[in-house]
Amino acid sequence: MSLAGRFVVMVPGQPQTYGISKRLPDEERRRLRKVLDAIRPDDAGLIVRTAAAGASAEELERDLNRLKAEWQVIAAAAKRSGKPCLLHREPPLVVRVIREEFNTEYRSIVIDDEVLYNEVRSYVEAIAPELAERVELHVDAPGELPLFERLHIHEQLHKALERKVWLPSGGSLIIERTEALTVIDVNTGKNVGRSNLEETVFQNNLEAAAEVAHQLRLRDIGGIIVIDFIDMEVKRNRDEVVRVLRDALARDKTRTQVFEISELGLVEMTRKRISEGLVESFSEVCPTCAGRGFTVDQSML
Repeated sequence: MSLAGRFVVMVPGQPQTYGISKRLPDEERRRLRKVLDAIRPDDAGLIVRTAAAGASAEELERDLNRLKAEWQVIAAAAKRSGKPCLLHREPPLVVRVIREEFNTEYRSIVIDDEVLYNEVRSYVEAIAPELAERVELHVDAPGELPLFERLHIHEQLHKALERKVWLPSGGSLIIERTEALTVIDVNTGKNVGRSNLEETVFQNNLEAAAEVAHQLRLRDIGGIIVIDFIDMEVKRNRDEVVRVLRDALARDKTRTQVFEISELGLVEMTRKRISEGLVESFSEVCPTCAGRGFTVDQSML
């Protein structure tokens, strides 16, 4: 078994296991290896997560010590037990999300349930005391809108389930899921531009590249993805669009691979499929058309 922390994963009983995320730069990997060589336990393996980038020696040691203490509790319970029983389970979903995502880039976490707030606050105090003050309890005042409505969460959720996504300059994305792959079509729409056509298309594609990366994370889209950018004549512009897409995807913790743009403006890429996407989680197949999006006119057959 393995125990996941904020920066490292500890594998008890397998000291030969020792790895550092390949998504980290070589220099950072060397720094982390030097730190961990000094604190690595003799009876357990370690896997360093991408989130460890920039973590101090004190933060890494605190994370590891918490996992070691957790393993001691599990091992002691196993010795006491005379029959099969549950020794350990993954923490609740909310705590797992906090563990995977919460860092200094977030201004706050707002929770409107006091029991959950206390649980999350205690967990953050244990793994990252410097971030504990960013966990806030929200109490609805009389006549005040519920938290999700006040912060427009419902509105954003509805937008994330739509096929069409508007871009800042008036262009749009059309996102279509199929059994084999996901196709994202880029359109200029209302974006008529103020300069020549090539520059208008280029700027629209730059906006689309950044938004595609955002939508892939937001909707948790995995598998094969084909992005149909608007055709650009200048190779330098095509290369820049791919660069912007890759830079935007660099924030994504899920592994991605982006190939070069074709002469037709198509970019093929893959994103590791972790779970069913947002649309699948909030929808069911239409019983009338069985998900095809249309029905056959039987009178024509």
